[in-house]
Amino acid sequence: MLSFAVKRLAQAIFTVWVVATLVFGLIHMAGDPVSVLAPEQMTTQQRDELRASLGLDQPLAVQYYRYIDGVLHGNLGISYYTGRPAMRLVLSRFPVTLRLVLLSIAIAVIFGLPFGVSSAVHAGGVADRLLRTVSVLGSSVPTFFLGILLIFFFSVELNLLPSSGAGSWVHYIMPACSLAFFRIALFTRMIRSNVLSTLSQNYVRTARAKGLSETIVIYKHALRPALLPFITVFGLQFGQLLAGAVVTETIFAMPGMNRLALEALYRLDYPIILSYVLVVAALFSTINFAVDVIYRLIDPRVSYGRR
Repeated sequence: MLSFAVKRLAQAIFTVWVVATLVFGLIHMAGDPVSVLAPEQMTTQQRDELRASLGLDQPLAVQYYRYIDGVLHGNLGISYYTGRPAMRLVLSRFPVTLRLVLLSIAIAVIFGLPFGVSSAVHAGGVADRLLRTVSVLGSSVPTFFLGILLIFFFSVELNLLPSSGAGSWVHYIMPACSLAFFRIALFTRMIRSNVLSTLSQNYVRTARAKGLSETIVIYKHALRPALLPFITVFGLQFGQLLAGAVVTETIFAMPGMNRLALEALYRLDYPIILSYVLVVAALFSTINFAVDVIYRLIDPRVSYGRR
Protein backbone atom coordinates (compact mmCIF):
# COMPACT_ATOMS: atom_id res chain seq x y z
CA MET A 1 0.00 0.00 0.00
CA LEU A 2 2.84 2.41 0.85
CA SER A 3 4.52 1.73 -2.48
CA PHE A 4 1.21 2.33 -4.27
CA ALA A 5 0.72 5.68 -2.50
CA VAL A 6 4.29 6.82 -3.19
CA LYS A 7 3.96 6.03 -6.90
CA ARG A 8 0.65 7.87 -7.15
CA LEU A 9 2.11 10.85 -5.30
CA ALA A 10 5.09 10.96 -7.66
CA GLN A 11 2.71 10.81 -10.61
CA ALA A 12 0.67 13.69 -9.15
CA ILE A 13 3.75 15.88 -8.70
CA PHE A 14 4.88 15.15 -12.26
CA THR A 15 1.41 16.04 -13.57
CA VAL A 16 1.45 19.39 -11.77
CA TRP A 17 4.87 20.19 -13.26
CA VAL A 18 3.78 19.27 -16.80
CA VAL A 19 0.60 21.37 -16.57
CA ALA A 20 2.47 24.33 -15.10
CA THR A 21 5.08 24.17 -17.86
CA LEU A 22 2.52 23.90 -20.66
CA VAL A 23 0.50 26.84 -19.36
CA PHE A 24 3.66 28.93 -18.95
CA GLY A 25 4.46 28.38 -22.62
CA LEU A 26 0.90 28.96 -23.83
CA ILE A 27 0.28 32.24 -22.03
CA HIS A 28 3.55 33.66 -23.34
CA MET A 29 2.22 32.95 -26.83
CA ALA A 30 -1.02 34.82 -26.09
CA GLY A 31 0.40 38.33 -26.34
CA ASP A 32 2.28 41.09 -24.56
CA PRO A 33 0.71 42.23 -21.26
CA VAL A 34 2.31 45.65 -21.74
CA SER A 35 0.04 46.27 -24.73
CA VAL A 36 -2.92 45.85 -22.36
CA LEU A 37 -1.44 47.61 -19.35
CA ALA A 38 0.05 50.64 -21.06
CA PRO A 39 -2.17 53.59 -22.01
CA GLU A 40 -2.11 54.74 -25.62
CA GLN A 41 -0.15 57.92 -24.86
CA MET A 42 2.76 55.98 -23.32
CA THR A 43 5.96 56.27 -25.35
CA THR A 44 7.98 53.34 -26.63
CA GLN A 45 10.69 54.01 -24.06
CA GLN A 46 8.15 54.02 -21.26
CA ARG A 47 6.70 50.77 -22.54
CA ASP A 48 10.17 49.21 -22.55
CA GLU A 49 10.73 50.41 -18.99
CA LEU A 50 7.40 48.92 -17.92
CA ARG A 51 8.26 45.65 -19.62
CA ALA A 52 11.62 45.58 -17.84
CA SER A 53 10.00 46.32 -14.47
CA LEU A 54 7.76 43.29 -14.95
CA GLY A 55 10.68 41.09 -15.97
CA LEU A 56 9.19 40.49 -19.41
CA ASP A 57 12.33 41.69 -21.19
CA GLN A 58 14.25 38.63 -20.00
CA PRO A 59 14.74 35.56 -22.23
CA LEU A 60 11.97 32.99 -21.95
CA ALA A 61 14.34 30.48 -20.35
CA VAL A 62 15.21 32.97 -17.60
CA GLN A 63 11.53 33.73 -17.02
CA TYR A 64 10.79 30.00 -16.79
CA TYR A 65 13.60 29.49 -14.28
CA ARG A 66 12.24 32.34 -12.15
CA TYR A 67 8.76 30.84 -12.45
CA ILE A 68 9.83 27.37 -11.27
CA ASP A 69 11.87 28.94 -8.48
CA GLY A 70 8.78 30.92 -7.47
CA VAL A 71 6.67 27.75 -7.49
CA LEU A 72 9.11 26.01 -5.16
CA HIS A 73 9.11 28.98 -2.79
CA GLY A 74 5.38 29.71 -3.06
CA ASN A 75 5.99 33.12 -4.64
CA LEU A 76 4.75 33.67 -8.18
CA GLY A 77 5.14 37.41 -8.21
CA ILE A 78 2.62 40.21 -7.90
CA SER A 79 -0.48 40.92 -9.94
CA TYR A 80 0.10 43.42 -12.72
CA TYR A 81 -3.13 45.23 -11.83
CA THR A 82 -3.63 45.00 -8.08
CA GLY A 83 0.00 44.96 -6.99
CA ARG A 84 -0.79 42.18 -4.50
CA PRO A 85 1.01 38.81 -4.33
CA ALA A 86 -0.64 36.67 -7.00
CA MET A 87 -0.77 33.39 -5.09
CA ARG A 88 -2.14 35.08 -1.99
CA LEU A 89 -4.84 36.76 -4.08
CA VAL A 90 -5.89 33.47 -5.69
CA LEU A 91 -5.97 31.67 -2.34
CA SER A 92 -8.03 34.48 -0.81
CA ARG A 93 -10.72 33.78 -3.44
CA PHE A 94 -10.52 30.00 -3.01
CA PRO A 95 -12.87 29.69 0.02
CA VAL A 96 -15.77 31.12 -1.99
CA THR A 97 -15.25 28.57 -4.75
CA LEU A 98 -14.76 25.74 -2.26
CA ARG A 99 -17.99 26.52 -0.39
CA LEU A 100 -19.89 26.65 -3.69
CA VAL A 101 -18.45 23.33 -4.82
CA LEU A 102 -19.03 21.56 -1.50
CA LEU A 103 -22.66 22.63 -1.38
CA SER A 104 -23.35 21.71 -5.01
CA ILE A 105 -21.67 18.30 -4.76
CA ALA A 106 -23.53 17.59 -1.50
CA ILE A 107 -26.85 18.40 -3.18
CA ALA A 108 -25.94 16.16 -6.11
CA VAL A 109 -25.08 13.21 -3.85
CA ILE A 110 -28.09 13.66 -1.55
CA PHE A 111 -30.48 13.49 -4.50
CA GLY A 112 -28.51 11.48 -7.06
CA LEU A 113 -27.87 8.38 -4.95
CA PRO A 114 -31.46 7.70 -3.80
CA PHE A 115 -32.81 8.63 -7.22
CA GLY A 116 -30.46 6.13 -8.87
CA VAL A 117 -31.31 3.37 -6.42
CA SER A 118 -35.04 4.00 -6.74
CA SER A 119 -34.81 4.01 -10.53
CA ALA A 120 -32.96 0.67 -10.50
CA VAL A 121 -35.28 -1.00 -7.98
CA HIS A 122 -38.36 0.09 -9.93
CA ALA A 123 -36.83 -0.48 -13.37
CA GLY A 124 -39.44 -0.12 -16.08
CA GLY A 125 -41.98 1.38 -13.70
CA VAL A 126 -43.44 4.86 -13.45
CA ALA A 127 -40.78 6.07 -11.01
CA ASP A 128 -38.01 4.78 -13.26
CA ARG A 129 -39.40 6.49 -16.36
CA LEU A 130 -39.93 9.74 -14.47
CA LEU A 131 -36.41 9.76 -13.02
CA ARG A 132 -34.86 8.90 -16.37
CA THR A 133 -36.77 11.78 -17.95
CA VAL A 134 -35.48 14.14 -15.28
CA SER A 135 -31.96 12.80 -15.87
CA VAL A 136 -32.17 13.53 -19.58
CA LEU A 137 -33.45 17.01 -18.79
CA GLY A 138 -30.64 17.59 -16.32
CA SER A 139 -28.07 16.54 -18.90
CA SER A 140 -29.59 18.77 -21.58
CA VAL A 141 -30.11 22.09 -19.81
CA PRO A 142 -26.96 24.26 -19.82
CA THR A 143 -25.82 25.35 -16.38
CA PHE A 144 -25.71 29.03 -17.30
CA PHE A 145 -29.27 28.93 -18.66
CA LEU A 146 -30.54 27.27 -15.49
CA GLY A 147 -28.74 29.92 -13.45
CA ILE A 148 -30.44 32.70 -15.39
CA LEU A 149 -33.84 31.04 -14.88
CA LEU A 150 -33.25 30.75 -11.15
CA ILE A 151 -32.31 34.43 -10.93
CA PHE A 152 -35.40 35.42 -12.88
CA PHE A 153 -37.87 33.43 -10.77
CA PHE A 154 -36.39 33.52 -7.27
CA SER A 155 -34.71 36.94 -7.33
CA VAL A 156 -36.57 39.10 -9.84
CA GLU A 157 -40.11 37.71 -9.65
CA LEU A 158 -40.36 36.29 -6.11
CA ASN A 159 -37.58 38.28 -4.42
CA LEU A 160 -36.73 35.30 -2.21
CA LEU A 161 -33.01 34.86 -2.79
CA PRO A 162 -30.11 37.23 -3.53
CA SER A 163 -28.91 37.15 -7.12
CA SER A 164 -25.27 38.07 -6.52
CA GLY A 165 -22.48 38.11 -3.97
CA ALA A 166 -21.25 35.59 -1.41
CA GLY A 167 -21.93 37.25 1.92
CA SER A 168 -23.78 34.33 3.52
CA TRP A 169 -24.85 30.77 2.78
CA VAL A 170 -28.10 32.10 1.31
CA HIS A 171 -26.09 33.54 -1.58
CA TYR A 172 -24.86 30.05 -2.44
CA ILE A 173 -28.25 28.36 -2.80
CA MET A 174 -29.04 29.25 -6.42
CA PRO A 175 -25.47 28.89 -7.77
CA ALA A 176 -25.09 25.52 -6.03
CA CYS A 177 -28.42 24.27 -7.36
CA SER A 178 -27.57 25.30 -10.91
CA LEU A 179 -24.27 23.41 -10.70
CA ALA A 180 -25.81 20.40 -8.96
CA PHE A 181 -28.61 19.80 -11.47
CA PHE A 182 -26.35 18.21 -14.09
CA ARG A 183 -24.52 16.16 -11.43
CA ILE A 184 -27.80 14.85 -10.03
CA ALA A 185 -28.66 13.57 -13.50
CA LEU A 186 -25.19 12.07 -13.94
CA PHE A 187 -25.16 10.34 -10.54
CA THR A 188 -28.72 9.06 -11.02
CA ARG A 189 -27.88 7.40 -14.34
CA MET A 190 -24.64 5.93 -13.07
CA ILE A 191 -26.03 4.52 -9.83
CA ARG A 192 -29.04 3.11 -11.68
CA SER A 193 -26.81 1.30 -14.16
CA ASN A 194 -24.46 -0.03 -11.48
CA VAL A 195 -27.23 -1.18 -9.13
CA LEU A 196 -29.07 -2.91 -11.97
CA SER A 197 -25.86 -4.78 -12.74
CA THR A 198 -25.31 -5.90 -9.14
CA LEU A 199 -28.96 -6.90 -8.62
CA SER A 200 -28.47 -9.71 -11.12
CA GLN A 201 -25.45 -11.14 -9.28
CA ASN A 202 -25.61 -14.46 -7.45
CA TYR A 203 -24.70 -13.00 -4.06
CA VAL A 204 -27.76 -10.73 -4.21
CA ARG A 205 -29.98 -13.69 -5.03
CA THR A 206 -28.41 -15.56 -2.11
CA ALA A 207 -29.10 -12.66 0.25
CA ARG A 208 -32.74 -12.64 -0.80
CA ALA A 209 -32.94 -16.42 -0.43
CA LYS A 210 -31.74 -16.06 3.17
CA GLY A 211 -34.82 -13.98 3.90
CA LEU A 212 -33.04 -10.65 4.39
CA SER A 213 -35.19 -7.56 4.08
CA GLU A 214 -35.23 -5.83 0.72
CA THR A 215 -33.71 -2.70 2.28
CA ILE A 216 -30.67 -4.64 3.51
CA VAL A 217 -30.35 -6.45 0.19
CA ILE A 218 -30.43 -3.21 -1.76
CA TYR A 219 -28.30 -0.92 0.39
CA LYS A 220 -25.82 -3.46 1.79
CA HIS A 221 -25.39 -6.09 -0.89
CA ALA A 222 -26.30 -4.26 -4.11
CA LEU A 223 -25.38 -0.61 -3.52
CA ARG A 224 -21.98 -1.03 -1.87
CA PRO A 225 -20.31 -2.75 -4.86
CA ALA A 226 -22.04 -0.26 -7.16
CA LEU A 227 -20.31 2.63 -5.37
CA LEU A 228 -16.82 1.61 -6.49
CA PRO A 229 -17.04 3.13 -10.00
CA PHE A 230 -18.98 6.04 -8.49
CA ILE A 231 -15.98 7.04 -6.37
CA THR A 232 -13.91 7.78 -9.47
CA VAL A 233 -16.67 9.81 -11.11
CA PHE A 234 -17.29 11.67 -7.86
CA GLY A 235 -13.63 12.68 -7.66
CA LEU A 236 -13.58 13.83 -11.27
CA GLN A 237 -16.75 15.87 -10.84
CA PHE A 238 -15.44 17.45 -7.65
CA GLY A 239 -12.28 18.54 -9.43
CA GLN A 240 -14.21 19.68 -12.48
CA LEU A 241 -16.43 21.87 -10.32
CA LEU A 242 -13.45 23.49 -8.61
CA ALA A 243 -12.04 24.55 -11.96
CA GLY A 244 -15.23 24.77 -14.01
CA ALA A 245 -17.52 27.05 -12.03
CA VAL A 246 -16.32 30.15 -13.86
CA VAL A 247 -19.61 30.76 -15.71
CA THR A 248 -21.68 30.29 -12.57
CA GLU A 249 -19.42 32.56 -10.53
CA THR A 250 -19.70 35.20 -13.25
CA ILE A 251 -23.49 34.98 -13.61
CA PHE A 252 -24.02 35.26 -9.86
CA ALA A 253 -21.18 37.80 -9.41
CA MET A 254 -19.42 35.63 -6.86
CA PRO A 255 -15.85 36.63 -5.91
CA GLY A 256 -14.42 33.16 -6.50
CA MET A 257 -11.04 32.19 -7.89
CA ASN A 258 -12.49 31.10 -11.26
CA ARG A 259 -13.94 34.55 -11.87
CA LEU A 260 -10.61 36.06 -10.83
CA ALA A 261 -8.83 33.85 -13.38
CA LEU A 262 -11.23 34.91 -16.13
CA GLU A 263 -10.58 38.58 -15.39
CA ALA A 264 -6.84 37.87 -15.38
CA LEU A 265 -7.11 36.25 -18.82
CA TYR A 266 -8.72 39.37 -20.25
CA ARG A 267 -5.90 41.47 -18.79
CA LEU A 268 -3.06 39.02 -19.55
CA ASP A 269 -2.15 39.13 -15.87
CA TYR A 270 0.48 36.37 -16.04
CA PRO A 271 1.13 35.94 -12.28
CA ILE A 272 -2.57 35.48 -11.51
CA ILE A 273 -3.08 33.03 -14.39
CA LEU A 274 -0.04 30.96 -13.45
CA SER A 275 -0.99 30.94 -9.76
CA TYR A 276 -4.54 29.86 -10.59
CA VAL A 277 -3.41 27.05 -12.88
CA LEU A 278 -0.94 25.82 -10.29
CA VAL A 279 -3.64 25.75 -7.59
CA VAL A 280 -6.11 23.94 -9.87
CA ALA A 281 -3.51 21.41 -11.02
CA ALA A 282 -2.52 20.73 -7.41
CA LEU A 283 -6.18 20.30 -6.42
CA PHE A 284 -6.89 17.92 -9.30
CA SER A 285 -3.81 15.86 -8.51
CA THR A 286 -4.67 15.75 -4.81
CA ILE A 287 -8.24 14.65 -5.52
CA ASN A 288 -7.12 11.96 -7.96
CA PHE A 289 -4.49 10.78 -5.48
CA ALA A 290 -7.12 10.54 -2.73
CA VAL A 291 -9.51 8.66 -5.04
CA ASP A 292 -6.77 6.20 -6.01
CA VAL A 293 -5.88 5.51 -2.39
CA ILE A 294 -9.53 5.14 -1.32
CA TYR A 295 -10.22 2.88 -4.29
CA ARG A 296 -7.22 0.73 -3.37
CA LEU A 297 -8.35 0.51 0.27
CA ILE A 298 -11.83 -0.60 -0.79
CA ASP A 299 -10.61 -2.95 -3.52
CA PRO A 300 -7.03 -4.22 -2.91
CA ARG A 301 -7.02 -5.83 -6.36
CA VAL A 302 -6.37 -2.39 -7.90
CA SER A 303 -2.69 -2.02 -8.76
CA TYR A 304 -0.56 0.90 -9.92
CA GLY A 305 -1.06 1.73 -13.56
CA ARG A 306 -4.24 -0.30 -13.91
CA ARG A 307 -7.79 0.64 -12.94
